[in-house]
Amino acid sequence: MVVSDRSTGLPAALATHLPKAKQQRCVVHKIRGLERAFCYRDLSTTDPLSQETLTHEAARRLCRLQLSTDAHAIFEASTRAQALERLEQFRTTWGTLEGEVVRLLTKDVDACLTFYQFDLPLHRLVRSTNLLERFFREFRTKSDEIGAFPNELSCLVVFHLIVIRDDAKHDRGKTAKTG
Repeated sequence: MVVSDRSTGLPAALATHLPKAKQQRCVVHKIRGLERAFCYRDLSTTDPLSQETLTHEAARRLCRLQLSTDAHAIFEASTRAQALERLEQFRTTWGTLEGEVVRLLTKDVDACLTFYQFDLPLHRLVRSTNLLERFFREFRTKSDEIGAFPNELSCLVVFHLIVIRDDAKHDRGKTAKTG
């Protein structure tokens, strides 16, 4: 399986070089990308909890928070069927207020649901590129400290040690085993 952000060339490359690989689109990047399409139509000027009047900017922040929370809830469902139900609820809730956001979220959404083909404990690890990005950031930091690797093996050893440390730090030793 290949986890990636929105890359136009990747599907063609996978079809050519890894035809049996499954592609998982990063749900975090998908949801973040929606923010550019927010139109903030019909903003509520009252806080639903405190009933206090909101400034325009506070109303925008609240709308953005509600939209992203509802979108994340789709991909936090424990089954694909439940995720599709939540997606339908998202369409119903936001369709008239944020039609473009709904269109963008549902466009190619199947690529964001590939992780449901794997065991539940793996879902949070493979539905986004966050784990990979954190790993590469740690590797860059460590290689900057080292300066230069004397050979390929020394680079691979550091790479391996970071993977082991990360698994131990996040208690993923048992979860990450797939077979």
